[in-house]
Order: sequence, then C-alpha cells, then structure tokens
Amino acid sequence: MSEPRSLETATSKIVDSPQTNIKTLWTDFLALIKIGIINSNLITTFAGFWLALYFTNQSPLSHWQSFILVMLGTALVIAGGCVINNYYDRDIDFKMSRTKSRPTITGTIPLPVIIGLGIAFSVIGFITLYFASPLAALFGVIGWFFYVVLYTMWSKRKYTINTVVGSFSGAAPPLIGWAAVESTLHPAAFILFLIMFLWQTPHFLALAIRKKEEYSKANIPMLPSVHGNGITKRQMFIYTICLLPLPFYFFSLGTAFIVFATLLNIGWLILAGYGFFMKNDDRWAKWMFIYSLNYLTLFFIGLVVATIPSFL
Repeated sequence: MSEPRSLETATSKIVDSPQTNIKTLWTDFLALIKIGIINSNLITTFAGFWLALYFTNQSPLSHWQSFILVMLGTALVIAGGCVINNYYDRDIDFKMSRTKSRPTITGTIPLPVIIGLGIAFSVIGFITLYFASPLAALFGVIGWFFYVVLYTMWSKRKYTINTVVGSFSGAAPPLIGWAAVESTLHPAAFILFLIMFLWQTPHFLALAIRKKEEYSKANIPMLPSVHGNGITKRQMFIYTICLLPLPFYFFSLGTAFIVFATLLNIGWLILAGYGFFMKNDDRWAKWMFIYSLNYLTLFFIGLVVATIPSFL
C-alpha cells in the first residue's frame, strides 16, 4: 500500500511543480526589483504630484496622462536601479541573512538576464519620465545616479556616510512627481525632498544596528559597525529633531494636519531619545524601524488627505 501512495505523492509534486516554479520565479523577481522600496517611493512620488496640483490650483483630471507616465516611469527607474544594485552586490549579499536568498545568489535568474533587466528598466523608465516631463526625467536620472553610482559603486563599501549619500536618491521621488505637474518647482517641493532626506538616516541606521554583525561580516562600513551604537543613536536623535519644524511650512493645509504631523514627529523624537536609556539596543532599533515605516506612510497620506477638500 505504501508504494501507490508514494507514487501518488510524487505525481502530485510533478503536476504542481510548474505552478510552484512560476510562483517562486515571481517571488524572486519581486525580490530582485525590491518591490517594497518601489511601493514606498511611489507613495512619495504621488504625494509630490498631488501637492503640485494643490499649490498650482490645477485639476487632477488635467494631468491624468502625466500621472500615469510619472508613476510608471518612477517605478521602472527604481526597479532598474535596484536590480543593478543586486547585481553589483552579489559578491557580498551571500554573507547576510536578509540578502543571501536573492536570485543573484541562488541563481534562479541568470546573471546576464538580471543585468539586462536592470539596464532595460532604467532606460525605459528614463524615457517614460521624459514624456511626463523633461525635468521629471532629469530628477530621475540624478536619483538613479546617486543610488547606482555614488551609493552602490562608490560609498557603500568605503565610507560610513554611505547612508547620507543614498538618502539623496531616496529623496528624489517627490521632486519627480512634482516636476510632472510644474516645471518651475515651488519651494514646498524642496521641503518634501528635505523631509525624505532627513527621514532616511534614522530609518536605515535602525536597520544597521539590528544587522550590525552582518554588515561587519560583509565589510560594509555602516556607522554602528564602525563607531558603535552610541554615536549612531546620537545621529538618529539629531535627524529626528531636524524634522520637527518642517511640517509647519505646510500651514496652508490646515491646523489638523500640522497637529497630526507634529505628533508624529514628537512620537519619533521621544522614541529616539528612549534609546539612550533602553538597554536592549536591538529591540529599540526594531521599534525605531517599524515607527519610521509607519511615519512615512501616515505623514504622506496625511498630506494628501489634508488637500482633498480643495479639489471638491
């Protein structure tokens, strides 16, 4: 009786394997393009686009084509940059638990295909952004260059300021979104850029604390790996302080938004300060990382929601 059951199980596995392989390949593809990074950056791209409409008193319907182009183009540029990042870092990713299962390490996607995808996504993304707006394409190229060349290929393996260098690319999407609506950027666009720039350091340093040993093993000079958690906590605290005054620039969005954004900033500042007293650095860094993700989502959703009444 055992042989038929074994045969049935084996047959079932053979039948199911194509679907399983497709699912695995799709999962690997999403990991390759870093879908989480794309999604979070599209939130900020949309916020930049939406606020540009608000500050220039334009209707969303008048820019629906630009909206589709800028969102698609931004997603492709980010995907291209992330794929090239994965390709370039394949010699160190196998040393870290959170990156050792990437297709560049497991071999589920051939390396020539990976680099081809990275280049193709990037070029098609630049072209798509150009049709949305030449200025949007320019910001896309600058953001890509900072991430691929200045961060991935230059500073990541050499200097602890790699986080700051990478922050320039992560702060570009709101400018890309804004440029699709207005070629002459309103100062509010650069406030969005500054918010994203400041947000990234405490966000990524929280991850660096949690993965300190792995970064050291991979010879990546992250701040906590090189100089310890103490100075890292001070840096994170300073960056959260710098965020405090920025929401007040959007006073035209109303008191409710200012209060909401300020409470988000105060909450993050309190949590950052708590790190000086908490003994379990790993647990504190995990809280900081989770808070930063929620902060980003809630802050930019709040920006959009606060402006909706003006479009009704």
